[in-house]
Formats: sequence, C-alpha cells, structure tokens
Amino acid sequence: MNALVAISDLVVDFRTRQGPVRALDGASLAVREGEKVGLVGESGSGKSTLAMALGRLLPPNAEWGSGELMVAGVSVRDLEGAALRRLRSHTLGYVFQDPIGTLDPTMRVARQLAAVMEAGAGAADVSSLLADVGLQDHHRIARSYPHELSGGMAQRVSIAMALAANPKLIVADEPTASLDASIRGQILDLLVSLCAAHGTALVLLSHDLRAIAHCCDRVAVMYGGRTVEVGATAEVFAEPVHPYTEALLRAAPGQERLGGRIEPIPGLPPILTGRAEGCAFEPRCRHRIDACALARPESSEIAARQVICHRAEERRPAAP
Repeated sequence: MNALVAISDLVVDFRTRQGPVRALDGASLAVREGEKVGLVGESGSGKSTLAMALGRLLPPNAEWGSGELMVAGVSVRDLEGAALRRLRSHTLGYVFQDPIGTLDPTMRVARQLAAVMEAGAGAADVSSLLADVGLQDHHRIARSYPHELSGGMAQRVSIAMALAANPKLIVADEPTASLDASIRGQILDLLVSLCAAHGTALVLLSHDLRAIAHCCDRVAVMYGGRTVEVGATAEVFAEPVHPYTEALLRAAPGQERLGGRIEPIPGLPPILTGRAEGCAFEPRCRHRIDACALARPESSEIAARQVICHRAEERRPAAP
C-alpha cells in the first residue's frame, strides 16, 4: 500500500504570554491507504496538534518549525486558497469529540450534508447517506436542526458529513468521549466499518486503549511531541518496547489483576519550551540511565516497529 500521509520530524510551537510552548518536537508518522492507525498518549502529548496539522487547522498562535507533512503526495504546508480548501473538503474528513458543537446550529441537517456532497446531490442522496450511518428515521432527521438530535444521532450525522465527499482519510479525535457508554462501541464500530467499506484510511485519537486495540491495525504512542513507539497494535500492546508505552498500559483501566489497583505513571507530562535535548520521559521513567537526560534519543527499528529510546535494543521482544 502507498503512503497516504508522510510526516517527518515535524515541529510546531504555540506562542503564549509566558513564551513558546512546543507541541510537536520532531514527530514522524506514516499512514498507508486504507489503514487504521491509533494515536495514544496522555493529554499534552501532541496527538491533537498532529491531527489538526494534517488539515492546516492549527490556531493562529501556532508556528510551524522544521519538518515535512505530506498528504496524498502534496506538502500541506505549501497549500493555499483553492488547493487548501480541496484538501479539507475532499481529501480529509474530521470527526470531533462534540458532535453538537461541530454541526452548524442554524442549518438543518439536510442542508449541511448537501453542502459537503458533490454538486447535484439531492434529497435522495442525503437520505441514503443518513441511512448508511444507521439513522432509520432519516426523513425526520434530515429536516432537524442539530439541537433536536441526541448525542448519538448527532455523531452519526457528523460521520456522514465526514464521509460525504468520499475522502481518502478520516481523522477522528475522541469521537465517542461525549457519548453514553452504552453506544460508544456502536459508534466506533460504525466508523470503522464505513471506512473499510469506502477504502478510507482512519486516524483515531483516543485515551481508550481497548478501543484502539479493537479498531486499529497500527498504533503510534506519543509523548513530549514525538511518536516514541509505532508498530502493529497487537504486538505493541502485547510486548511494549518503550518504557512509556509499558507505563501507559499499566495505567489503563482493565489491566489490573483481580484485587489489584491501576498503577498510575508518577509525575506529570512535560511542558516543553523548545527542543528536548534528552529524553522527555526520563524524569518519570523507571528504566532511565544517565544517557537519557544527556542525549536526545533517535528512532531505531526494533521488532518491525519504530522506537525512540536509548535502551530500545536491550528491550527487544523475544523472538516467537
């Protein structure tokens, strides 16, 4: 499969009154056509910044630094005007955490869907699209305003809008976080199945590691604005190489033994003001050595995955 997304050593800073804050400190990631990739990591790790950078949707106080960001063979940083609008409307689709806040409150659902579908789309096309996302009473929903829908219905409409123009990639940022637990699995399964049916790649951001394990072919673990471990989801979660991945899995609900407790990661994620010269995870790492604080670790290939850790080689998983 061809690389649909190619991100290499991407740096993004945010200007604040207290000075610059580095959100991406040399992040790298590739996403192949039709692939499902999960982005995981604590809040502040850089997941949302990376996701928004794909569509040049960063806020005005963001400053692009070095690195490359290619989507469908085009440099996103170089796009302007009509080319940038086409990237956002035809190449990419976004599904956000709050569906009600994403939809235009002043427009009926049918009008919003028609606006993002190809020219000439009519009421029958809108109804078909709503039916595809599992909305049975699609005639009523098409006439509704967003505030007249439940959270689950609104998120299904958001998924329909994201897929309306047949994009090559869907970026879903915590798409079920605001929904009732009873329907989260349904919405995720719907999103994954529709992407598979359309041949659309999916980048899924989530704190729910079980959801990532269920939905994604590969996982990228982010910390301190870098992708510290990237590989096949089942393999990474079964035998993590990076100490942060290991700690993240120990801290995940459902991983504790009977009668045991979740093991939190000590300390807090870093707030970087520039390039990290050592390993950003070093102050919290139980496996740290002197080199971790003194030298910036580089990416290496370990067991068919990319890992950024000074001790990656000695933590290599045992051969099957």
